[in-house]
Amino acid sequence: MFKKIGRYFRDCVLEMKKVSWPGRAEVLQSAKIVILSTIVFAIILGLVDFVLLRGLYLVF
Repeated sequence: MFKKIGRYFRDCVLEMKKVSWPGRAEVLQSAKIVILSTIVFAIILGLVDFVLLRGLYLVF
């Protein structure tokens, strides 16, 4: 059983060496895109919520 666990972790380490890790610039660019898109979607959803709420106030 312990041999299987040791083999599993060795295989994990070997697979992690094959991974192509992104550079710092690529990570920062991706983070900027995620943050910007999150802000844009939050603004859009906030505006939709505001409009729908105003519409409900007009109906009721």
